[in-house]
Amino acid sequence: MLGVGAPHFREVDTWDSHYHVQHLALPSGSSYDDLLRLVADLHEPMLDRHRPLFRCWVIDGVPGNRFAIYTKTHHSIIDGVSGLKKLYEGLSTSTERTIPTPAFALPTPEPPPAPPHPGLHRLLDTIHSAVVQVGTVNQISLSAARKAVSAALGSHVEGSLPFVAPHAPTNAPAQQARGFATLSVPLAEMHRIARQHHATLNDVAAAIIDHGLHAYLRQAGQAYAHELVAMCPVSLRDDSDSAVGTRVSALFVRLGRPEATMTDRLREVVHSVASAKDELGAMSTNAAMTFAVALVALAGAGASTHLDRVGHPACNLVISNIPGNTEPHYLNGAPLIGIFPVSALAASIGLNVTLSSYCDTMNFGFVTNTAAISDVQALAEFTGKAYAELTAESARA
Repeated sequence: MLGVGAPHFREVDTWDSHYHVQHLALPSGSSYDDLLRLVADLHEPMLDRHRPLFRCWVIDGVPGNRFAIYTKTHHSIIDGVSGLKKLYEGLSTSTERTIPTPAFALPTPEPPPAPPHPGLHRLLDTIHSAVVQVGTVNQISLSAARKAVSAALGSHVEGSLPFVAPHAPTNAPAQQARGFATLSVPLAEMHRIARQHHATLNDVAAAIIDHGLHAYLRQAGQAYAHELVAMCPVSLRDDSDSAVGTRVSALFVRLGRPEATMTDRLREVVHSVASAKDELGAMSTNAAMTFAVALVALAGAGASTHLDRVGHPACNLVISNIPGNTEPHYLNGAPLIGIFPVSALAASIGLNVTLSSYCDTMNFGFVTNTAAISDVQALAEFTGKAYAELTAESARA
């Protein structure tokens, strides 16, 4: 549990299964859009900090004789990579009618054995961690300040670019209401386009989201005349790391020019991502984690004090890719049709697009602050059109 005041965890002896795992049913004749609206409504309220920080809903009545499972877990408990891994572990790769242990009940890894002198080691580790973090925060602050000043003077700065982006419509003050939409594109075709342009799947995703967002803003009469800056979380876990907690850093990537073609936009994104990766790659793992924590804390402080309304926001949107799974999964014989991330919004960053592959598709989940993006379904459709445009341009190349 996350206590009030200074955050800390507490173990609990019991938990209320009726509160944490619930059953809902859509009315007869409901559509897929009705499911998305229900998920958006469930996503709005904060988790109760005095209870274990997760909730799960099984939702019946989804069109096509299907059902959905929506799970909400606090980011301090687990990050997206390890969270999705747990979700897959709570499913089966067999069509047999079996119900595996659900993700929220799976055991956590055993902690490493205590060192011979735990008190001394803890003290030395604390001192070392404090020295590293202070040095890293100073380095981050100086670097961010230099970039912010350079950007204000009109220079074209490179690398990871927190607090450099001008305000965009996506940075409207946060409200409680949420919007949610989905998009799926063929994974094999996405791979082909990425190889053709010497890009990654993340680059392709960022480019089409960027293109779709600019098109949406123009259609809504809110055209944005600058290059958007996206925060792109980066997992610091290896394949064997499933420890509780969050182990991520972040890139702050300049996206394409507002008027760029899809192909040119992808080329610009590839260049920006490579520059930001070089900068992050020069940091140690601890420094990279401190970098992300410090920037998120600064963004949160700016939002809570409203300083972000007069200064630059941390970024304009968040784009995240959580590695998925190519093997079909089942729950008590029912096949998993798709898995769509429903991510959190923070500070005054009113758009989070998280994607994850499953079998032969790449699935996008768009989460919005409705004060910033009022029609999230239209944004998803513009992103789909951007993908079709990139596919057509790539075929002609």
